[in-house]
Amino acid sequence: MGRYSWLSLLREGLGGHRGWGRAWRDAAPKPFYDAVIIGGGGHGLATAYYLAKNHGLTDIAVVEKGWIGGGNAGRNTTIIRSNYLYDESAAIYDHAMQLWKGLGRELNFNIMMSHRGVLNLAHDEGEMRQLKRRVEANRLNGVDAEWLDTREVKAFCPILDTSPDARYPVLGATLQRSGGVNRHDAVVWGYARAASALGVDILQNCEVTGLTVRDGRIEGVETSRGAIAAPKVASVTAGHTSVIAAMAGIPVPIESHPLQALVSEPIKPITPCVVMSNAVHAYCSQSDKGELVIGAGIDPLISYTQRGGFHIVEEEIAALLELFPIFSRLKLMRHWAGIVDVCPDASPILSKTPVTGFYINGGWGTGGWKATPGSGHVFADLIARDEPNAIAAPFSLARFETGKLVAEHGAAAVAH
Repeated sequence: MGRYSWLSLLREGLGGHRGWGRAWRDAAPKPFYDAVIIGGGGHGLATAYYLAKNHGLTDIAVVEKGWIGGGNAGRNTTIIRSNYLYDESAAIYDHAMQLWKGLGRELNFNIMMSHRGVLNLAHDEGEMRQLKRRVEANRLNGVDAEWLDTREVKAFCPILDTSPDARYPVLGATLQRSGGVNRHDAVVWGYARAASALGVDILQNCEVTGLTVRDGRIEGVETSRGAIAAPKVASVTAGHTSVIAAMAGIPVPIESHPLQALVSEPIKPITPCVVMSNAVHAYCSQSDKGELVIGAGIDPLISYTQRGGFHIVEEEIAALLELFPIFSRLKLMRHWAGIVDVCPDASPILSKTPVTGFYINGGWGTGGWKATPGSGHVFADLIARDEPNAIAAPFSLARFETGKLVAEHGAAAVAH
């Protein structure tokens, strides 16, 4: 069992883990770093880890205004898929998918990755055509995808209501078998531990209050724990990208919206996969604890709040019961909201900026979690080389000037 026998694990569990060391160092801020990463969520920690591991840049600080994983990383539903329509999106999301497959082994941390499959349902002829087109586009890009008819959908997910008399009859679905779910806090902790072991300083309760810019070049950050100088600063702050960018005088085409989700009381294993529906506008999976994890689209109102309205919950439940009437007697345990940054084309920003040495990673909308390792991997490459690689290049800020958008509204219409 590695470092611990079953007896020592039992002793630590009963004794409050007093003999266990910290997973990562509790570092104090230094006055200077080679790079500062703003944001201690999955993308920020992944960026720091790959900067240290792949590029040898270890004198890095990750600054987080709260605690590690306390932002959107801890407020999502952990769905993993890469079945996006356009070539550019397929490249970044499937790059992430390939990294997800071996991430637990690489970090030596159990991220509870479950490749249980993701179904995207079609309820009318128009949706069938769109989803079949996506299947073919995925296959051309080497992304695993297949089309299931109604009978095959029922066989893959027996509890789904596929009756022809249903209000939203299931005419078929796409299936990505490599898609699935994992454990969000385990991913964040695994990246934090691995980055810290490589020399990265992780600074919790360290809020960025300003950026120091002189003659068009970044010089550092102002924080609640003092000033930190650095020639390279990267914003990886899901939900607050526009706030940090404004500190550098850079307008970004982003709106921030609450995104709500909820979980039911735990029940025995019953849902074998992730089920998503754009028309009914709900999605559902089951956690390892037995809870149903339920979500839908973003709240229409622009807000930075991490809470939502009960009318959204009511709509999500009504949509879910159209697909799974057998869930009607379940009780809800809790619901929450995160903040998502949404770009006009429903695709992210991975870009240099007009301020030399300042980089932005944001605008992922509802697709941020599934991209975590791929996002961090290519963003680290951008920061280290000051040039985007082929995967990151389509997601520069320049596309909003040239009009070469990556319009993924169809593939991201229902959250996650």
